[in-house]
Amino acid sequence: MENYKLGFIGGGALAESILRGICGKTFAPENIFVSECRAERCTELAERFGICATVEANFLDKVSLLIVAVKPKDAAETFNTLSRKIPPSTIISYTVAGLKLSAVEKFFPVNKIVRLMPNVAVSVGESMTAYALNSKAADVGDVIKNFWSTLGRAVEVDENLMDAVTGLSGSGPAYAFLAIDALADGGVAAGLPRAMAIELAAQTLLGAAKMVLAGDHPDVLRDKVTSPAGTTIEGVRVLERGGVRSSFIEAVIAATEKSKSL
Repeated sequence: MENYKLGFIGGGALAESILRGICGKTFAPENIFVSECRAERCTELAERFGICATVEANFLDKVSLLIVAVKPKDAAETFNTLSRKIPPSTIISYTVAGLKLSAVEKFFPVNKIVRLMPNVAVSVGESMTAYALNSKAADVGDVIKNFWSTLGRAVEVDENLMDAVTGLSGSGPAYAFLAIDALADGGVAAGLPRAMAIELAAQTLLGAAKMVLAGDHPDVLRDKVTSPAGTTIEGVRVLERGGVRSSFIEAVIAATEKSKSL
């Protein structure tokens, strides 16, 4: 994407995480622009990454790809402000949970528009990002996939699946953090020092995830490590008795329904 110039509307934590992953790698700092309402935050981002960060979005006619990363409550006002300022050739993407493409198309009827759902792991280059394209953006799917693949993994989905994506991978890191913390508590209860228990739990989940992504189904992998009358099956038995599997399922469904209501 060396020929692209990138713009951000919103300079919060998500924008900073993306900047950390792309500055000096897929984009040169001089090709990145940020508009953020807090002047002190603009100064902070400019000094940290060497980019152009300003309160006014005075770069809209320069960028090829725009990422709108604002809170849901600010989305309508933001898009209304931008509606007459963005050239027809600019790809408009946004990370606002629950906001349908059709709602954004009302502000930008001629633009290519992309609905995004990354997650917080973008800060370490391991995001799972799903995206949906409007009809005009069908020819830029590879551009979007290549961009977000530099920050983890990326997959195109039908828009009607985006709320489920939000409930699973958008909110999912929080479930994983909870699991790591609980496993570490178990380690501490069994006699391990706290820091060691956290490291053991985190690396264990990381390794397990990489094994699944290598191609084997989780059930197959679980069966391989649960020896008859062994320690692992004893632990699995306790988890099943406590309804852990059902709790994860219900958590994803609850988060999905919340996304639909936004």
